[in-house]
Parts: sequence; C-alpha cells; structure tokens
Amino acid sequence: MMSRFLIFGLLLTTCSIAFASDPSPLQDFCVADPNSPVFVNGVVCKDAKLVKADDFLFRGLHLMGNTHNDVGSNVTSVTVAQLPGLNTLGISMVRIDFAPWGINPPHTHPRATEVLTVIEGRLLVGFVTSNPENRLITQVLEKGDVFVFPQGLIHFQKNIGNGYALAIAGLSSQNPGVITIANAVFGSNPDIDVDVLAKAFQVDIKVVQQIQSKF
Repeated sequence: MMSRFLIFGLLLTTCSIAFASDPSPLQDFCVADPNSPVFVNGVVCKDAKLVKADDFLFRGLHLMGNTHNDVGSNVTSVTVAQLPGLNTLGISMVRIDFAPWGINPPHTHPRATEVLTVIEGRLLVGFVTSNPENRLITQVLEKGDVFVFPQGLIHFQKNIGNGYALAIAGLSSQNPGVITIANAVFGSNPDIDVDVLAKAFQVDIKVVQQIQSKF
C-alpha cells in the first residue's frame, strides 16, 4: 500500500513539474498569430505554410533604451509579443540600460526564472526569499558576471557607477510577465484602500496617499 502511495506521489510531483513551465512544442515551431480571435493559454499558431524568416527575427537590441525617467533605467523586451517565433519555445530575453546610479526597481516575474549578465558597468543586484525568512541575497556584479533570480522572487538591480551600465537577461518563458512592486501596490486601478496599505506598511494614511499620488 505504501509503495502505491509513493508511486502516486511521484506521479503528482512529475505532473506538477511538467505543468509548471511553458507548454513544450509538439512540432518544429508554432509561430504566434496575434490576429487570431481564438483565446488559448498562450498564443495560437500561425499556419506553418505562411511562416516567414521575419517571424524568427528581432532587430534593434543593440540600441540603447531611453533612461531619462524617474528610475533611470529602460528595459527592452524580446518576448513572444515582439518575436512571434518564440511561441512555445519557453524562452525570452531583455536588454536593460541603466543611467548612472539608475535602478531597475524591485519586481517579480511570475512565470520565469531570470539569468542576467553584465555587459558594461557594475551592478548591485539582489533578491528576497519568501516568507517567513525574507532573506536578502545580494551581490555586486562586474562586467562579464552572471547572476540568477529564481522564478517568482522579488529582485532588483542598481547601477553603482558614474557611467552608463548595460545588462542582458534571459528568461525561462516566452511571456515571463513582470510585476513592479511599487506600481502594483501604490498604482493599482482602482487604488487599494488606503487603510489596508497604512496597516500593511505601518505608516500614517497621509503617507500612503502621498505615495499613491506619485503613481
């Protein structure tokens, strides 16, 4: 009887792992068809006979993004939305440009692990483990260093140099998603009740209202 339960448990674990990431391709490719009226978990495939080389091509990742904003960074995404050929392949990438002392603010990718490499500059990076430990894992990265941010954990990057910095990151989903913590908490539509946030952050309601006004 115990062996049956063990086998059943292993099967459940295997199934949960199998369904925890993007669907595996069942053909050579499944180029996304954004114009399809059909709604599925992912993106509908384009007719393979209509697929062209351009469906697998993205140009312009060598171009620096505009970092003239409040956080001093810019993320250029290459997901299935920009590169249809990524559909069902379970991978995407981003270019992150940083102004001097700019940050990529605390955020999370609900559907992907991120592996980042520094191309230019020095970055302070880190992620926070889940409750109840909430341990900060942090490191200073130099040019050529690689760092991984586990799926779903809050993480950040900060340029700690006087010059511009550049990083490239790969993500383990065609559509990793991003939730920027400050924007989600203080810039939701409609606003989260100020009393909820005041109690959560242990601050006065006026402080919450002031922060919400910035988003």
